[in-house]
Amino acid sequence: MDLQKSDPQKQGSPVGSELRASDAERDRVADILREALAEGRLTADEHAERVEGVLSAKTVGELEVFIRDLPAAHRQGPGRAPEPAPYRPTAGAIPVDPDDNVVAIFSSAVRKGRWRTGRRIHAYAVFGSVEIDLSEALFDHQQVVIKSFAIFGSVDIRVPENVSLRGMGGGVLGSFEVDTLDSGEPQAPVVYVDGWAVLGSVEARPRRGKVVADILDRVHRKVDKSLRKHLNH
Repeated sequence: MDLQKSDPQKQGSPVGSELRASDAERDRVADILREALAEGRLTADEHAERVEGVLSAKTVGELEVFIRDLPAAHRQGPGRAPEPAPYRPTAGAIPVDPDDNVVAIFSSAVRKGRWRTGRRIHAYAVFGSVEIDLSEALFDHQQVVIKSFAIFGSVDIRVPENVSLRGMGGGVLGSFEVDTLDSGEPQAPVVYVDGWAVLGSVEARPRRGKVVADILDRVHRKVDKSLRKHLNH
């Protein structure tokens, strides 16, 4: 079977097969191929050939060719839209104690640049201002909670535009505003902003033009790892 030369349109591909493939869709197909190799459905040579094709595929239809004969393709096709992120963190996923405290009392505090986020961040702005910028941060966990308390102060949160963003807090004579954001990447981090604004403000929104590079690089890292395994086989 010459996978590279197959024409998905002639084989009855569903509507949408001509759409350009995203990194998330390549990543999902690479996962299916890796599972098929582990289950013995593909030989090492077949796996390496298909993984190479996945990396160079341009459209969703081209990706479908590489998993058409595998059971997993019927459970999670590459063209299926990702499910929206839940509006509450998974039970037990977030610790009770914070990994980081950002405190501004009659002052200002900033977290920005290339820093590593924990699962829970507490921000306190009392007659002061807190800025938390995750646009260049490294995410070690898929779910991150930022518990924010603004009392006669402000907490300003910025996230990359390819994560999901959820708001769970409120305001008391203050402003609590979170721009709900849904990522198109199924494995993207989800940032939950919780807490209260009392005579103050809490604001969270995406920083346009900034993305989590780890999501975009993940498929390439997995493909490289698969190829190295094949070469060392």
